[in-house]
Amino acid sequence: MLVQMNVEGLLFDPRSSMYILLLKDVDGTATLPIWIGKPEADSIALALGKVATPRPLTHDLIKNLIHGLRLKVTRIVVTEILDNTYYALIYLSDGKNETPIDSRPSDAIAVALRVSAPIFVEDSIMERRSPDELEEWLKNLKPEDFGNVM
Repeated sequence: MLVQMNVEGLLFDPRSSMYILLLKDVDGTATLPIWIGKPEADSIALALGKVATPRPLTHDLIKNLIHGLRLKVTRIVVTEILDNTYYALIYLSDGKNETPIDSRPSDAIAVALRVSAPIFVEDSIMERRSPDELEEWLKNLKPEDFGNVM
């Protein structure tokens, strides 16, 4: 079963020098943190802020390719976690057939935000996540730990 998610925001984790992409289910009852790199965080931040760049960046290029080939992103799904690495699929449709494309979750979400595609997570991932991990991290957070994404 799939759980529909929204992007809740981005946080900077000073301990790992990585960013946390925070997903929240549409019911607002559960969250899923995914640690990502700065370039991916920057791209997601641009999409969230609806910032237009003078030339297409990588995820804009992917969006342009999809539209240029008359395809549609029907959804993205975070499918599994293996050895602390998340996996995702971008589902492309030509109106008749749907093709799953392997992707990192951060890239899939950056594309989904640009094409307004829904974001899903397999419920098995939601069951396996450690809610205490994020809560513990947030409890230990100090105001100076909040960094700018861009």
